[in-house]
Amino acid sequence: MQEVAQGNLDMLRPLFNRHHKHLYNFVLKMCGDSMLSEDITQDVFYKILKYRASYNNGKFVSWMFTIARNSIATHFKSNKERHADLEQVEHQLANKQIEEKQDYSDLQRALNRLDPSDRELVILNRYQGIKYEEIALITDSTPGAVKTKMSRALKKLKALYFQN
Repeated sequence: MQEVAQGNLDMLRPLFNRHHKHLYNFVLKMCGDSMLSEDITQDVFYKILKYRASYNNGKFVSWMFTIARNSIATHFKSNKERHADLEQVEHQLANKQIEEKQDYSDLQRALNRLDPSDRELVILNRYQGIKYEEIALITDSTPGAVKTKMSRALKKLKALYFQN
């Protein structure tokens, strides 16, 4: 990313190729709409390009997911007439193969019933493999607070999963 920030825009392609699937999956799990997820993913990479000068040599993934979180929040705030509030989004399973796997479907339904902030932590940590320290940077928190919130979110997820 440092090279992109310095004006070598050809280096954006390897970043896109390496990270766009993870970013798309995160957005999809947060908003539940595949078309919207594609749009937001594209918007995030546009913002990465547009605001490349503001990149400060930190972890690129943390910076990218921070932009993604802000883009999701901005989208739902500015499109209230077309979408429900992010907390009220009705999540639908986008992939037919997922529906065929009952355990995964139940887990996905439980995940969708979590508050957006809890769902976000679980997705970032368990699905995307991002460490607590990086999540703390993304969410403007501390690693200890993230660990505590994550523990609580997993307890809520477990309760919702076994409630089905």
